[in-house]
Amino acid sequence: MLTNSVPTSTQLDKPGNSASKAPKNPSRRNQERETIQIITKDLIRNLRIPLKDPSVDSVILPSAEFQRIPSTARVLTKEEPEAVREAHQRKKEEGIRAAEEMKRKIHEADLSRMKNQALTELELEARDRAQRLLERANALKMEEEDEIKKLNNLILAAQCQATRDVQMDEKKQIQAELSEEEKRLDAMMEVERRRALETHSRVKYKLIGGGGGGGGGGATIWTVQLESVSSPTGGLLLLQAMEKKREEQQHLNEEIMRINTETMQAKEQRREEEKLADMRNMEYMRNKMKREAEYEAEQRRIKKEKELEIARLRARQEKAKDYKSEQDDLRVRRNQEASDREWRRKEKELSAKKAQEKAMLRAARMEQVHCKEHLLSMEAGREKAEFERVLKVQHEAIVRQQEDEQKQQQKARNHADAIRNQVRERGLSAVAKRREIFKEANQFVEEARQRRVRLDEIKEKKLKELKATGLSERYCSEVERKACAL
Repeated sequence: MLTNSVPTSTQLDKPGNSASKAPKNPSRRNQERETIQIITKDLIRNLRIPLKDPSVDSVILPSAEFQRIPSTARVLTKEEPEAVREAHQRKKEEGIRAAEEMKRKIHEADLSRMKNQALTELELEARDRAQRLLERANALKMEEEDEIKKLNNLILAAQCQATRDVQMDEKKQIQAELSEEEKRLDAMMEVERRRALETHSRVKYKLIGGGGGGGGGGATIWTVQLESVSSPTGGLLLLQAMEKKREEQQHLNEEIMRINTETMQAKEQRREEEKLADMRNMEYMRNKMKREAEYEAEQRRIKKEKELEIARLRARQEKAKDYKSEQDDLRVRRNQEASDREWRRKEKELSAKKAQEKAMLRAARMEQVHCKEHLLSMEAGREKAEFERVLKVQHEAIVRQQEDEQKQQQKARNHADAIRNQVRERGLSAVAKRREIFKEANQFVEEARQRRVRLDEIKEKKLKELKATGLSERYCSEVERKACAL
């Protein structure tokens, strides 16, 4: 390290200036720092080099960012944000228009390049495939048209009608053949029926001729049945049954007599028991009446003794009551005298207290009067100051209101100008839209004409295909007539 007195190096600051580097004295943190001595024509300066490079913490801003910071730090007026938004919107619209124009140019360039460029075999094949797919899609799309659907329905109906007519003719032919076959079968069945009738007639005649000897057997059976009913064994059985029935009747009568006897005995026994119960009840009632008489006599005796005791107690209470009344009168007189003395004392104290309160009230009243006068004077000063302040505020409000009205008028004028510009722009836009609508209408008319042409071609093609199927001319003419009406 070198001292300040001995320069070690010299640097040129400007033309004709030089700088020398010298060692630095120890700092308070016991760290040594380098110093640079700059010598110019009229001044010698010693600069200390910091221990930390300040360029590390520095930030380098571009000029646009540096200009943006003070511009955003400025407080905007009410009109400036609207102007900024309008400028931003215009810039955005210009960007959109420029982008659309660029896209249009690129598309036109691609189209021109594709037209002028020779196609390869793969591209030709792809184009043909795309063309076929497009034609197929258009054909399917045309099939979805209502007219084509109706034509298809007419063709299908004609084919169905032709098929049905053929089926009806076949059915009629089959029915004719079936009727002829049924007639033949009916004739055969009639022949067979007649043969069966003749055979049945011959069999019946034979039965009638050989059936005369069968009547004697039936009479024999009937006689046997009657004899079995009128034999002696049947009478004996009947007598035994009657005897058995009589015995059962006699046994039943004996059982009834026994039950009646037992019932009579039970009734007699029940009457005896009821008689004994009545006698016991009468004895119980006599004893009960006797006990009640004794109880009433005892109650009368007890009541008489209680009345005598009550009379003695009443006489004693009367005597005690007289003594108590005398004592009460004496106590009342004493209490009255004490209350009179207390009342006179309280009246005296109350008079003194009232006099003291009157004096205090007079003093307080005087003090309130003085305070009120002071407050009134202060209130008058405050009201005067408030009036002046309100007057000043009103004047400032009037000035601000006038300024606001001027701003509102200016804003209204600006708004009216903007509205007029918008109306003018909308008018131009409406004209452009009408032109576009007319153009679209012409396109729609042309598309409708082309659609009608395509529909006619498809109808003609389908009618030719229908005739090629070999369908009768009658059905083809009917379909063609209805197709022309679509």
